[in-house]
Amino acid sequence: MFASVLASLCSGFLRTLEIFVFTLVGAIPLGLVVCFGSMSGNRVLSFIVRSLIWIVRGTPLMLQLLIVFYGPGLVFGCNIWGGSGSGRMAATLVAFILNYACYFSEIYRGGIESIGKGQFEACAVLGLNKWRTYTFVIFPQVFRRIIPPMANEIITLVKDTSLARIIAVYEIIYEGQSYIKAKGIIWPLFCTGIFYLVLNGVLTMLFSRMEERLSFE
Repeated sequence: MFASVLASLCSGFLRTLEIFVFTLVGAIPLGLVVCFGSMSGNRVLSFIVRSLIWIVRGTPLMLQLLIVFYGPGLVFGCNIWGGSGSGRMAATLVAFILNYACYFSEIYRGGIESIGKGQFEACAVLGLNKWRTYTFVIFPQVFRRIIPPMANEIITLVKDTSLARIIAVYEIIYEGQSYIKAKGIIWPLFCTGIFYLVLNGVLTMLFSRMEERLSFE
C-alpha cells in the first residue's frame, strides 16, 4: 500500500513541479513586459494594463482558472482546450502565468520606482540610452531589492499549484485526496504536506543565499 501511495504522490508532485516551473518561466519575463506597460507614458496603454492588473489581483486565482478553462467553450461554443490532460494543463498554465505576471509586475514597478531619479538623469548625462540604463544601472539594483517580495510570491506559487485540481489536473493534492474516497484513508493527504515543506525549505535556503551574496554590505 505504502509503495503504491508513494508512487502516486511522486507522480502528482512531478505535475506540481511542472506547473511551478513553467509558471515561473512564463510569468517572470511577462511580468516585466506588463510592468513597463503599466508605467508607459501612453495613458491609454497604461490605463488598460493597470486595469488588467487590478482585475487579476482583485479576483481569486481559482475563479480565473475556471474562466480560462470553461469560458471559451461556454461563451464562444469552442472548447479550445479539449478534454485531455494536456489541454487542462495548458489552461492551468495560461491562468497561472497571467496571474503571477501581474503580481510580479507590481514588484518590478516598486523596485524600479525605488531607484532615485538622479540615477536616471546621470545616465542620460553620460549618454546612455534606455536599454543600457536599465540593463547596466537600474536592473542590478532592482534585482537585489525585489528578492524578498519575489521569494514570498514564489513560495506562494508552490502552494497555489494545488488549485489546479479544480479543473482535474492531477497534481499532488488531487492524488492524495483521491485516497479518501477510494480507500477511506487520509494519511496520504497529510504526506503531501511533506513534499511542500521540502520544496519550500529548499527555495527558502536558495533565496537566503541569494540575499547574502547580493547584500549591499
